[in-house]
Amino acid sequence: MSNQQQRFQHDGDGARWGELADARPDLAAAGRKLLYTHGIGIGFLATVRADGGPRVHPICPVLTESGLYGMIIPGPKLDDLRRDPRYALHTETVPPPNQDDAFYVSGTAREMADPVLWEQIALRMLADRSSTERWPGFEAQVLFEFRVERCLLTLTHAADGFPAGHTVWHAPAPRDMQGG
Repeated sequence: MSNQQQRFQHDGDGARWGELADARPDLAAAGRKLLYTHGIGIGFLATVRADGGPRVHPICPVLTESGLYGMIIPGPKLDDLRRDPRYALHTETVPPPNQDDAFYVSGTAREMADPVLWEQIALRMLADRSSTERWPGFEAQVLFEFRVERCLLTLTHAADGFPAGHTVWHAPAPRDMQGG
């Protein structure tokens, strides 16, 4: 186990974004850059349907220093996450000459019932859009934090200390953190 993996402990549901950033600041920075390529977070969220099949939805994730969040409107995506919290989030595609550049995280989503946190993330989401106006249905959104069990950075060309191709990070298992 590397020193980077020993620097934090999590509870078995994956690492918070801040823990990933502590362990691999370079990877977190690259992920943030790709998630916010267009100035706001943009990606595709995969959830698990009731029949076990995949479902993919566009989403505007919100990154803070400590967490990766999504404000989820009522509908199939919300129903999926409440029934089965497994998710995968992939950035939007990039045009040539960097057509393979992508960032992907997967893990477990947690519904966050804290109204103060909900408001903080809502304000951040609006600020990302240079707006203060809440659109119809805004208040009905449900806040989820996306815990990271695995992330994958793919680059077309070597950049920022990363090789061309894939760089993978796994959150260490809690038992690994305790020496067993």
